[in-house]
This record gives sequence, structure tokens and C-alpha cells, in this order.
Amino acid sequence: MGVELEPTKTYDLDAAPGYPALVDPFGRDISYLRVSVTDRCDFRCVYCMSEHMAFLPKADLLTLEELDRLCSAFVARGVRKLRLSGGEPLVRRGIMTLFSTQSRHLATGRLDELTLTTNGSQLARYAGALAANGVRRINVSLDTLDADKFRAITRWGELPHVLAGIDAAQAAGLKVKINTVALKGVNEDEFPRLIEWAHGSGMDLTLIEVMPLGEIGRLDQYLPLSIVRARLNERFSLQDTDDRTGGPARYVCVGETGGRLGFITPLTHNFCESCNRVRVTCTGTLYMCLGQEDAADLRKPLRASEGNELLFAAIDEAISRKPKGHDFIIDRRHQRPALGRHMSVTGG
Repeated sequence: MGVELEPTKTYDLDAAPGYPALVDPFGRDISYLRVSVTDRCDFRCVYCMSEHMAFLPKADLLTLEELDRLCSAFVARGVRKLRLSGGEPLVRRGIMTLFSTQSRHLATGRLDELTLTTNGSQLARYAGALAANGVRRINVSLDTLDADKFRAITRWGELPHVLAGIDAAQAAGLKVKINTVALKGVNEDEFPRLIEWAHGSGMDLTLIEVMPLGEIGRLDQYLPLSIVRARLNERFSLQDTDDRTGGPARYVCVGETGGRLGFITPLTHNFCESCNRVRVTCTGTLYMCLGQEDAADLRKPLRASEGNELLFAAIDEAISRKPKGHDFIIDRRHQRPALGRHMSVTGG
């Protein structure tokens, strides 16, 4: 992956005089930032990446110092929750430095939560360091408990490594939530087993509709969660709850297990009305909505000055364009995804 030096300084933006908290045109406070720290991953999941991905030149990626400065700028403007993602965030060399520098915002009370989404492959190595840097809960992407099927879905992954990573995370005191993408004809028969396994280990489980992004967002993978829930209702007692974790999931309580089951339904149910989230890619591109192509370049103002006036101005202009909702749709007529970019480009 190459050698990357640790940041030479950090950006403690204790005050941003004249710059109010971020609010979009629909009155929604922007308090949740998701940052992709790399487009690289040690898996090649069939719904996320092509098998032979062409990754970005390293010079295009923000350095760890730039990522620290960018995240800190959003924290100064009212972001309370920061999630690091990828690709696979834990394959980025030196990534614990970024967790360490961002943890200072937890200590000052400016940030409520620092977390990540991971495929779990590197958790056995990094779980202790994550906990030491203030991470309290993580999301692990896991679509099957069948080792052969896991290898088929991820192309390169080994299920025992991920399960060992989950064990290490829990041993380090991290609360783990499992994210499972519902794939038609692939894992739809496993949901009861996944629910019982996750809840039996004290973990929430969230089911996610496959999103129509990139050349891999194919119609034949799409399984509506309305159908999944109807099937699960035949086996479990599902009780709606008002629980929220800051993201788009809507939760039910499973009577037989006592655990929580989430549903993320970008296609069958639009979850945009209360969206408080924006995403930044590893190149510094800000997407105001996962389901739209409109974006803003933050790398240019970030590198143009050591001050943050240009960066704040670019962020403000972008937030003024945040749409009310996304444009996700399965294009059945042309058999094509709604958007051309891969999920790994934007981050989870």
C-alpha cells in the first residue's frame, strides 16, 4: 500500500467564528458525516465492486492529515457523528492515526460518536486500538454464514477470519451490528439463521436492499425487503419500534430473540425525509445525497490554503444544494443501475 507518514499536526477548530451549524434547504441539521478513507478493499463483493477494479492513483487520495483537517472542519460546523468507511477502511496504512486524531473531538465533547463500517477482515488486528481511540460500536458487513457462499459473494474473503474479528471486537468491548445485503437467490434463505446467530451473540442485524450503483447494481440481485419482512413475519413476531441509531434503518424487535432487526429500504421505502447525512469520498468529493450525482470538490479548497475560509465556503455552497430525496430506481426497461459509480467510491 506504500508508506504514509503520520500527520505532522492536527486541526483543533475550537471555534468557527461567523460560521453557523450546517442546515440544508429543508431545515435538516447536517450532523452525520460519512467519510471514505480509501477506495481499496481486500474483498471484491459482487454487489459492490467489479472483480478487476481499477483503483485511484494514490496522489488523488486525501492524506491522513487532510482527512483530519476535513473531518475537523465538519465537526466545527456541527457534525456530531463521524463514520469512517471505504472500500475497507482498515486496509489504509496508518489509519489508526486518523482514529487517534479524531478521538480528541470525543474528549472535548464536540463529537458524540466515532465509528466505522468494516468487512471484518482486519478486526482481529485492530479491535483493541479502535476501542482505545474511543470507538464504541461498529458495523460489520456480513451476508452469509456459509463459508463457500461467503467466498462466492466476496470473491476473496475467508469467513473464519471475519468471525474471529467479530469475536475480537466484542472482547475489546465494541458493540457490533451486522449489516446484511439481501441478495435474491443467494442468501434469502439464510435470514432466520442470521437473525438467531446475531441476536444470540448480542448483536443487532440490519438487512439492506441492494442499491443500483455501478455496473454491478444488477436487477437480478434486487430483493425487496417488503417481501423479506412478510416472510419473516411467518416465523417471528416483529414489533415496530421508534429506535434510531442515526442512520436510515428502521427497527423492529424480534419477540422470539429479544433482539433488534433493522431494514434499510432505499427502493421500496424512501427514507429521505429526515436525512441528516452527507458523504465525502477519499478524494475529497462531497456527495450531499448517496442517490444523486451532484457533488462538490472539497480537495481543491482544502489544498488551496492552510486556512479554512475557502473550505467552509465550499461546504456551505454544497449543503445549499442538498436535495430533498434520492433518485434510486431499478431501471427494468433498460436493465441498468440508477447511478454509474460503484458503492466503494462513495463509501458506506
